[in-house]
Amino acid sequence: MLKTILPEQIIPISYYDCRYSVLRQPLGFPRGAEILSDDNKAIHSYFEKQNKVLSVGRAHIIPADSDGTAADHAGPDATKCPGFGPLTKMENNRPAIQIRQMGTLVDERRKGLAALVLSSLEDTSKQEFGAKYGFLQAREFAIPFYQSQGWQIIDDPYSIEGIGPHRSMMKEL
Repeated sequence: MLKTILPEQIIPISYYDCRYSVLRQPLGFPRGAEILSDDNKAIHSYFEKQNKVLSVGRAHIIPADSDGTAADHAGPDATKCPGFGPLTKMENNRPAIQIRQMGTLVDERRKGLAALVLSSLEDTSKQEFGAKYGFLQAREFAIPFYQSQGWQIIDDPYSIEGIGPHRSMMKEL
């Protein structure tokens, strides 16, 4: 079942369990690195089956005075992710959102769950935030997935310390 959590609503621990096991634990991060300081201001979407969260993602509004530069994870040693060039070069690109923390349990991949989560985040961001554009930073292996969902690469490859190679992407919502 696909579920959506709006800003200021309670996020279940099972959501964070999935986020940690998919995105942070494989890289050796400690528990807690999966929680971002602005999670309570974001939209979260997840797919759950038999009380187990299988796929997660979140979207937050990028402040009007920001290019989207942000810490990659919780904690004082977090690497900064680069901003999105189009946010400073395009007119009428606001409100804009950033999709972050997308992940699906390994055994549940290639079943369409991430596509459901992503679509939910896009649609809910348009309704709740009035979002016109979406931005994200994709790990290299995830780029084909995002392209299949209508997202376009907008920069050269770069690496996020401790995480690996990425590309920034955007989509008109």
